[in-house]
Amino acid sequence: MNMEEKIEAINKTIEKIRPYIQYEGGDVRFEKLEDDIVYVSVHGACVGCMALDYTLKEGVEALLLDEVEGIKEVRLIDEYVEK
Repeated sequence: MNMEEKIEAINKTIEKIRPYIQYEGGDVRFEKLEDDIVYVSVHGACVGCMALDYTLKEGVEALLLDEVEGIKEVRLIDEYVEK
């Protein structure tokens, strides 16, 4: 899978989980892929949420690891988080 295909697969996979996060008033967006690590930003109710780590690791990361070949981890990009 080349970089373009991997990014497309990441976006499609994140779109599967976004409605559940948006239902709770938050949002998650893909920002970049670097060294097979996916960087995302969060918005809305996700900012400052005590369950954010769980949502990222047990939700977004688990889904990406399962559906997109070669992904190592999901990390939050702090500079994109709304303050």
